[in-house]
Amino acid sequence: MLCNSVSHRAYILLSLAVLAISSTAPAVELKPEELVAKHLDAIGSADARKAIKSRAVQGTAQYKILVGGAGTMDGKAVLVSEQNKVHLLLKFANNLYRGEQIVTDGNRIEVAATTQEKTRSPFGDFLYTQDAPVHEGLLGGVLSTAWPLLNLDERKAKVSYQGVKTVDGHQVFDLRYKPKKGSDQEIDLFFDQETFRHVMTVYKISIHPHISSGSTYEVPGGGSLPPQMSQGASVDGQSGSSPDVVQARQQDTRYRIEERFSDFKTADGLTLPTHYNLHFSRELQSGATSVYEWDVNFNDIAENVTLDPRNFQPK
Repeated sequence: MLCNSVSHRAYILLSLAVLAISSTAPAVELKPEELVAKHLDAIGSADARKAIKSRAVQGTAQYKILVGGAGTMDGKAVLVSEQNKVHLLLKFANNLYRGEQIVTDGNRIEVAATTQEKTRSPFGDFLYTQDAPVHEGLLGGVLSTAWPLLNLDERKAKVSYQGVKTVDGHQVFDLRYKPKKGSDQEIDLFFDQETFRHVMTVYKISIHPHISSGSTYEVPGGGSLPPQMSQGASVDGQSGSSPDVVQARQQDTRYRIEERFSDFKTADGLTLPTHYNLHFSRELQSGATSVYEWDVNFNDIAENVTLDPRNFQPK
């Protein structure tokens, strides 16, 4: 059973400080295309990579509320992909929160409603509104056949080398990723300096409150945040305040996703991670903060499996 508790700003600030990425390491000259090429070689040979058309990955998952409540649940994780089509399932046997189900056929995206109220979770709502992680094939990293660096020319995304950073005491290369259609998210891909394996992706965005005539906030790049995320146009219970007064009292809404990959193993000529950690934090305009974590251990990776086309049909 999940239980709610008051979030502590000091805790989240400390957590973010521990996870902070510093740029104190000396710069290393490396062209983006060189970094991408070395990264692809770290996955496997060109022939081994080209031979893979589909993949099914299964394992165990644990869900935790780190800030903004308390609770831990154990469940399972399944990631199936076929070229640019992806289906990610994080499933938990709990009526309050059944997990996450994210589907794309390479164009359209669907994020399932998985809460007791038949709504999307905060994480699901974010991905549905700001869909670059899913649409670009970034979510799940190299575990997905949709990983954009496998076909960067087709994606027509722009990548730029940001130098060497230090993450948790380890030096990594930082590659900034910009989708072809643009995104208000700041997306950074991090690669181990020695092995060139992809070890982390960080997505960040700050949304400035813009009051519209309805009860939702306009989102940069199109779309809107639903009322449960934007908390309507009311602040401190004063729903009758003018838009200018409400906006002045609010701060930006900040979102951050961290994907971390570790415990790499080699099979079928490919080296892939078996440990996947997904971390989502949001700080609302009211100042309320929540942090969620999904920790996944994959114990079964199968290549070139026959997948039912219905796996990738958004409803």
